[in-house]
Amino acid sequence: MAYYPDEYWMKRAILLASEAKNQGEVPVGAVLVLYNQIIGEGWNQPIRSNDPTAHAEIIALRHGGKTLQNYRLLKSTLYVTLEPCIMCTGAIICSRISRLVCGAYDTKTSPSSSCFKILGSPVINHYVQVTYGILSEQCSSMLHDFFDQRRTEKNPSNKNPI
Repeated sequence: MAYYPDEYWMKRAILLASEAKNQGEVPVGAVLVLYNQIIGEGWNQPIRSNDPTAHAEIIALRHGGKTLQNYRLLKSTLYVTLEPCIMCTGAIICSRISRLVCGAYDTKTSPSSSCFKILGSPVINHYVQVTYGILSEQCSSMLHDFFDQRRTEKNPSNKNPI
């Protein structure tokens, strides 16, 4: 079996983020991998599904649980195009994945690296190894382009949004 590097799986997550963008959702994609095989994947769908928990990570974790027939996703790696929010970080911890690989940084609200540092907290009962910045420019530009387009659509006279 061939071994695929982090960039390979992040490119798959970027494709899934494109699916979210095509549906008018914030472009975030996630791929859950175990032993070099996809066991779950997802993209943001809260607007379309009227479900505030339908983030890419949650959907990928749900698929992984169904694939493995287990709520513990031990030894798996989750690739996500944007650092997870606090809800998704909690689900990542509860699922017991081994590793999280993030594309774009969320310097304002990410509980994993920025404001709360939950994943590195000694009071949490599960350690998740985290790798940051894999294809971060591609992941970040997809998000920036999406929000720039949204701002322009809301204010057409503002061709150069800040």
